[in-house]
Amino acid sequence: MIFNVLTIAGTDPSGGAGIQADLKTFSALGVYGMSVVTALVAQTTTGVHEVMDVPAEFVTTQLEVLLADVRVDAVKIGMLANTDVIRAVADCLHRYRPAYVVLDPVMVAKSGDILLQPAAVEGLVGELMPAVDLVTPNLDEAAVMLGEPVVTAARDLPGQAERVAALGAKRVLLKGGHLADAESIDVLLTEEGVEVLRAPRIATDNDHGTGCTLSAAIAALRPSSQDWRHAVVEAKDYLTGALAAADQLDVGRGHGPVHHFYRLWVS
Repeated sequence: MIFNVLTIAGTDPSGGAGIQADLKTFSALGVYGMSVVTALVAQTTTGVHEVMDVPAEFVTTQLEVLLADVRVDAVKIGMLANTDVIRAVADCLHRYRPAYVVLDPVMVAKSGDILLQPAAVEGLVGELMPAVDLVTPNLDEAAVMLGEPVVTAARDLPGQAERVAALGAKRVLLKGGHLADAESIDVLLTEEGVEVLRAPRIATDNDHGTGCTLSAAIAALRPSSQDWRHAVVEAKDYLTGALAAADQLDVGRGHGPVHHFYRLWVS
């Protein structure tokens, strides 16, 4: 069976992040990808130049016509930009309830550009997060959600993951990739407890779209996985390989993309 997986997110013309990265990830992992656009982002490897939000009413229309027609086995949610769009997506999730929903709470681009309006954070946490199955914040995003300083030590990750869960998240993958440790350390909180997940830290500047790619990979893999842990571990392994192969590409003058098709393309 080929699963159908939907991404709800903004665009990236350079192809490294957003909907373009999600669709590449879905294809690389053998699922059929679909997309609902929430924002048009003039973005490259060097930064975000301009954002044009899609009206919430049209986001709802995209979702309703798709969900009424196609079986959706899993959903990945990325950039939502404003409160109206967040509410539109949350409403559709409550009404149609896909089996698996992963939320990547995109707030800041790799370049440091703001992608979520500050006033929308409350809606993301209060209205959308309880409606999804797994939320995947990085350390900066978790700090914003909690209103606390950014964690700087790996030993503090489990406690912060628990505090994010206390906001209403069913499961949390707290990403510690911004730490300076020799390994890339994430913390997964599920109904089974809290687990520290480790992966080799890849030395590359071509890491544009890592958060989008990881969350998309989890959504792609969850329908065929026995549980959330297996989907997350396999997704992390895929991302590690995509990072390790990223320098094979030559895209842009800034932070280039990971290599989504490293398992399929012969260089």
